[in-house]
Amino acid sequence: MVSDSAMENNKSRLYHPKLPDHWRRCSLYSMAEWVNGLAFRSVQFSSNGMPVIKIAEIKGGISGQTKFTQQTFDEAVRIRPGDLLFSWSGQPETSIDTFWWRGPQGWLNQHIFRVSPVDGIDRVFFYHLLKYLRPNFVRIAQNKQTTGLGHVTRRDLESIEAGYPPLPEQRAIAHILGTLDDKIELNRRMNETLEAMAQAIFKSWFVDFDPVVVNALRAGNPIPEKFAAKAAHYRDNPHALGLPDHILRLFPDRFQDSELGPIPEGWGVKTFGDLLELAYGKALKKADRRPGPIPVYGSNGQVGWHDEPLVSGPGIVIGRKGNPGIVTWVPTDFFPIDTTFYVVPKTKSINLYFLFYALSSHDLPSLAADSAVPGLNRNFVYGNTQLLPSSEVLVEFEGKVRFLFETGYGGEVESRTLATLRDTLLPKLISGELRVPDAERVLEAVG
Repeated sequence: MVSDSAMENNKSRLYHPKLPDHWRRCSLYSMAEWVNGLAFRSVQFSSNGMPVIKIAEIKGGISGQTKFTQQTFDEAVRIRPGDLLFSWSGQPETSIDTFWWRGPQGWLNQHIFRVSPVDGIDRVFFYHLLKYLRPNFVRIAQNKQTTGLGHVTRRDLESIEAGYPPLPEQRAIAHILGTLDDKIELNRRMNETLEAMAQAIFKSWFVDFDPVVVNALRAGNPIPEKFAAKAAHYRDNPHALGLPDHILRLFPDRFQDSELGPIPEGWGVKTFGDLLELAYGKALKKADRRPGPIPVYGSNGQVGWHDEPLVSGPGIVIGRKGNPGIVTWVPTDFFPIDTTFYVVPKTKSINLYFLFYALSSHDLPSLAADSAVPGLNRNFVYGNTQLLPSSEVLVEFEGKVRFLFETGYGGEVESRTLATLRDTLLPKLISGELRVPDAERVLEAVG
């Protein structure tokens, strides 16, 4: 049994964190304005409008699960790109945290504060101060956890003794940590660009059939009415597609009718059951998740690390339970847990890069069974029809997209290294263990 004195010591550490002696002390709550989001009702949601921003959107961006509303609310709960957000309620280990909002304008959901530091407090410095205090926040929330959720309340924020140095020192700390964050953000944006390029190639080749339209125009062959606008565009701009002749020659110059409508001549229509198997992930209890380099994936993306893979990567994970139908690309060896499927192509000619975009183009979440814990029946997925191009086109697509994916993965690896350095410097700078000039020399060493 924990003694009363031990509990008091623990509480003292949580509410009185270590900070440099020369910093001015004050309540954490007094350092900023904290505006809580709204408790939205189902009747306020619509199929379009502005997104309602919950912790899922903060961590994963706008998705098929995002709610929208056409109603207008107080400007205090409108969030914009660059706003500082603090999630104060949820599963302590995964939800209690501080974020920069990187998405579009939206309305803030309850259990999240929009935080605006007061005059004299640098925004980037305050962001990192909150990051430094995250272990305290998590522990405070755990101490109150009763039904799976924990909270960091306004009273807790008022009780936490924080502090800050003179503004020039705040800005120096913000510059060091912010520079690393900026490099990480640059890599993130680059990866978004690379992903958009890969998606654009898939859409151009396998949805809009641009190369086939161009070839049909050159050969004088008929073009279905569905593609008349594209034909007119390429007739007026014959080089707009920008594909070299050796790639264009891989595509046919005629269309044929199919159950999917007009498709390139010689291409087939298959079901996903013909092309792939959805294999079950394996249960991995938290106690068995031994630390290691192998990412563990659940239906919501990566959930931890392990020392042994279940699947040799790269690969595709699809949510089976909890967040069914969400398709995730994994660039390395990985361990999918039992809330997921992972994709196994049925033939070597069907590459994973094509299957990833083909699966992503179908509305798999809509195939989930409606129950207390929604689940995806793989037989429903197997029944979906999918256009299958020629093997030569698939090989060319794989080569182009593999380069984009591998370039993006290189950026992710660099970002993890930068994040490790940032997370090492952060507590040392905030606690005073490392002074600014020493940290600046570390920053110079990494370029």
